[in-house]
Amino acid sequence: MRNTKITAFAIQTKISMQDLEIAKQRLTENNLTLSIVKKGKIIFENSSHGISGFLEAIEKCEDKLEGASVADRITGKAIALLCVYSRVKAVYAVTLSRKAKALFEEHAVCHEWNKLVENILNISGTDTCPFEKLAEEISNPKDAYRKLLALQHSLKQCKMTANE
Repeated sequence: MRNTKITAFAIQTKISMQDLEIAKQRLTENNLTLSIVKKGKIIFENSSHGISGFLEAIEKCEDKLEGASVADRITGKAIALLCVYSRVKAVYAVTLSRKAKALFEEHAVCHEWNKLVENILNISGTDTCPFEKLAEEISNPKDAYRKLLALQHSLKQCKMTANE
């Protein structure tokens, strides 16, 4: 029985890593910002910037994300919390923050990166990303999803009001 568990775990790990390779390849070849693969199938892809793509993936594919592999351009603690919330197995980030790395290690999420950074900055590069600022205060992934989604809606509302 014990060998069966080890073998099943090894097979599952191999599948996750194959999925991660597919997601990484798709991210690069298709100039995406997010690619999510599970059992060899693409379940979500996006080229929007920031956290909105991952929030959309959760809304559209929530239960399908468990056990999936994610390739993302920029992964900070906010995205890491969403990955843990969604129960993904493996994450590749072109740029990964140290706080995201620590969270993945704490929750046993396999992770790879090209560039490790201290902080994820806002679009203009002048300050820490607002989602990262909020994520600093959050430790519970379920709370993170709810709070990050609320912040996204609030920022969209502000942007719409500013454009009127």
